[in-house]
Amino acid sequence: MTTDWSWISGHTGDLVSLTLSHLQAALTAVFLGLLISLPLAVVAHRIRPLRGFLLGVSNVLFTIPSIAIFVLLLPVSGLTRTTTVIGLTVYTLVVLLRNTVEGLDSVPARTMEAAKAMGTRPLRTLLTVEFPLALPVIMAGVRIATVMSISLVSVATYIGDGGLGQLFTDGFQRDFPTPVIVGVVLTLLLAVVADALLVALQYVLTPWRRRRA
Repeated sequence: MTTDWSWISGHTGDLVSLTLSHLQAALTAVFLGLLISLPLAVVAHRIRPLRGFLLGVSNVLFTIPSIAIFVLLLPVSGLTRTTTVIGLTVYTLVVLLRNTVEGLDSVPARTMEAAKAMGTRPLRTLLTVEFPLALPVIMAGVRIATVMSISLVSVATYIGDGGLGQLFTDGFQRDFPTPVIVGVVLTLLLAVVADALLVALQYVLTPWRRRRA
């Protein structure tokens, strides 16, 4: 097994394409996970009897091995990017749902009472008071879900997708370590950069925390 770094310069276009494909799959899954988890979290927060059920279902889904969930989806969506995104979205739910519920729970009762006393309607209170105050906890979940999705995209290589994971398969099949090393480094870089950008986004979206600091 020999490492040939000149391989990188000859495959720059492929690396860019695989990196973008990898990132697109991960971010789409996190976005869809948020769309699903936000309303479910509100329901779990408002209707306590449903809280344990919803969180329990998300925990059960999380225990399914990643390869297994992709295989189970094959009869439904086939060897497509849709299978990858659905599988990744399922894994984001447990993190996003739990963090959103905990974020809503962290909103001070006095703040809610003040909003109610001012005659603010429930939907407006949710959008302008509860979600903003819960944002730091929600963003922590988004960061975890994003990094997790970026790392799991490679597993989809087994169904013909996988983004940078294709480099792992290529390297192992040819007993050539360079694509494997490059794939690992690029995956780590994607995770680090994505996490840093989310931290910056949270900083911009929570100016009151800066003033408090």
